[in-house]
Amino acid sequence: MASSSSSRRLSRRSGGPPGEPRAIAWAYVAPGLLVYAAFLLYPLVRSIQISFYDWDGLTLGTWVGLDNYVKVVQDEGLRAAFTHALVLMLFFAVVPLAVGLLLAAILNRAKVRGLGFFRTVVFLPQVVAMVVVAVAWRRIYAPDGTLNALLQAVGLDGLTRAWLGDYALALPAVGFVGTWFETGLVTVLMLAGMGQIDKELYEAARLDGAGPVREFFSITLPAVRGEISVALTLTVIAALKTFDLVYVTTKGGPGNQTSVPSYEVYHQAFELGQVGLASAIGVSLTIVIFVISFLITRLVERGDA
Repeated sequence: MASSSSSRRLSRRSGGPPGEPRAIAWAYVAPGLLVYAAFLLYPLVRSIQISFYDWDGLTLGTWVGLDNYVKVVQDEGLRAAFTHALVLMLFFAVVPLAVGLLLAAILNRAKVRGLGFFRTVVFLPQVVAMVVVAVAWRRIYAPDGTLNALLQAVGLDGLTRAWLGDYALALPAVGFVGTWFETGLVTVLMLAGMGQIDKELYEAARLDGAGPVREFFSITLPAVRGEISVALTLTVIAALKTFDLVYVTTKGGPGNQTSVPSYEVYHQAFELGQVGLASAIGVSLTIVIFVISFLITRLVERGDA
């Protein structure tokens, strides 16, 4: 009894939490921290260091300071790559969110039979590698592909074209693949959130004369704000770091109409030998992703307040 009370007094004097010593707690988390530092923090710090050099990856690099970052801002092609990524955000995040909310609201209200099977089907693209998805859609968009064949079959021959080779439509065509890919994820997230809403809220709203639209905006939408934040964060990050889809379908073409920052990192480093510039693009992209994710989180928290 005396030893127990003395250990409690010692814990209070040392300022540490009761129970196991703090050193043991650090020992538990140390393996995870080491892996995190080795495979994420160190490469990030190394990339930041390389971004201040003019380096081809083979010979001795030359210190150039912020010149690479200035080039990212001033070079028209690199600025266009970031603009294309922002456009893809509409296809990867905004459109899937709107469609996913609408589908989830309809399915949740109608209580469709076989909802579990539907969730599996719409989520299926998420378990397929993006490279496989890109190869399939490249074939669909080909001049002799499925899409043009369908248009010809219904008498719309005038709409057929080389979709991925069209300067005006190549980027929307790539973006539509992102919409198809991300809509299932958003729908499943929204269905999960809507399934936790108290049904009595809907019953009370109907007694007050509220219709489906008012129920959605007054009850459903505020209740799934957290799921919306998660969905937007995931899809926005997917849009900004898209590489494999662009590489397989267009390789940034035609011209640089579908070039995005992640592809430019590969292009500058491995095709042009400008590793320092590629690192600056990667670091800039990381900052953009962090800022946008932070803004999404802050907006949701402000809405909850």
